[in-house]
Amino acid sequence: MQTIYPCLWQVGTAAEAAVYYTKAFPNSKIISTTYYGEGAPLPKGTVMTIHMDLNGQRFMLLNAGPWENYTGALSMVVPCDTQEEIDHVWDALTSDGGQPVQCGWLKDKYGVSWQIVPSMFGKWMTGDPQRSARAMKALWSMVKLDIAQIQAAYDAD
Repeated sequence: MQTIYPCLWQVGTAAEAAVYYTKAFPNSKIISTTYYGEGAPLPKGTVMTIHMDLNGQRFMLLNAGPWENYTGALSMVVPCDTQEEIDHVWDALTSDGGQPVQCGWLKDKYGVSWQIVPSMFGKWMTGDPQRSARAMKALWSMVKLDIAQIQAAYDAD
C-alpha cells in the first residue's frame, strides 16, 4: 500500500482538476469525493477532497481558499516507456493553458510542475560517461523529450 501521496491544493477547482488529470493518464480513476458540511470554511456541499488514482499513483485534491502558488521546486515525475506515452501525457497536461518549460518539464493549467521523461533515462545516465554526456546534451536542447533523438545521441560514436 502506498503510504505517502501528494495533496494538490486547489482553489475551488478540485472536481474540474480530477477530470483533467484522469483524462491525462491511462488507467486512472476517481476513488472518492468528500464534501464540506455545516460550519466549514466553504459552503456546505462544496467538494472538499477528491482521492484519485493516476495510473497506479494515488493523489488527493483539496478544495480550499487562497494559497501560495505552486513552484517548480516540487514536480511530479512521469516515466514513459514510449514516445506515444510522452506525447499523450505532454499534450494532455499542456492543453487548455498548460505551459511547456524545458528538458521534459511543463506546468499544467493549475500551475503544477511535471517532468515527462523516458523510463530509460536512468540507463542513459549510468555506465559510459561519454554516452551519458551526449544523451544529456541532446536532452538539454529539447522542450518535450524525444526518445529516438536522445537514444541516437547516446548510441553515437
